[in-house]
Amino acid sequence: MKVIQTTLADCVIIEPNVFGDQRGFFMETFQAERYKTDAGIEQAFVQDNHSRSTQGVLRGLHFQKTKPQGKLVRVTQGEVFDVAVDLRDGSPTYGKWEGVYLTGENHLQFYVPPGFAHGFVVVSETADFQYKCTDYYDPTDEGGILWNDPEIGIEWPVASPILSDKDKVLPTLSELTRSPRTAPTTELTDQ
Repeated sequence: MKVIQTTLADCVIIEPNVFGDQRGFFMETFQAERYKTDAGIEQAFVQDNHSRSTQGVLRGLHFQKTKPQGKLVRVTQGEVFDVAVDLRDGSPTYGKWEGVYLTGENHLQFYVPPGFAHGFVVVSETADFQYKCTDYYDPTDEGGILWNDPEIGIEWPVASPILSDKDKVLPTLSELTRSPRTAPTTELTDQ
C-alpha cells in the first residue's frame, strides 16, 4: 500500500493495493501490523460503522469531547469529499483542514486521528461510507463545529448542503474555544 502524508501531522491518505481482472477486484482494507508499520496507526479499532447518504448530504463536523475517536474512513460506493480539522491542543496546524475525495473506484482511505473533527459531503447520487473507530461512540460526549465556519475556511464542493437539524446549529471554532471542555484534548504526537 502507498501512504500519502497530508499537511496535518498524523493524518494520512492510504492507497491500498487493488488486484483486479475481468472478474472484479480484491483488496485488503485493514491489516493491523501493516497499518501500524507503514501508516503509523497504532490505536486498536473497536467499532465499525456504515452509512448511506444521498447527493448533497453533509455530515459533520463531528468529534467526541473527552473520548476522541480516530477514524479510518473509506467509500465503497459513490463519491464523497471527506474533511478532517485539527483540534489538538498545541498543534501547529490547530484549526487547519485537509480534504480528500474518496470513491468506490479509487479505493482511497483517510485516517483521521483522535483529536480531529471530521465530516464529509456526498457528491454522487448516493454514497456508502464505512469507517473504523478507535473508541466507542458515546452520544453524551458529542461535539461539533459548524460546517461552513469562515475561520476554518473549508472549500466544500457543495454550496447548499443538506444538513441535520443538529448540524445546522453547531458552534464555530471560536465559540468552541470560549467554552471550557468542549474540544478534544488529545495532544499532538511526536513525529
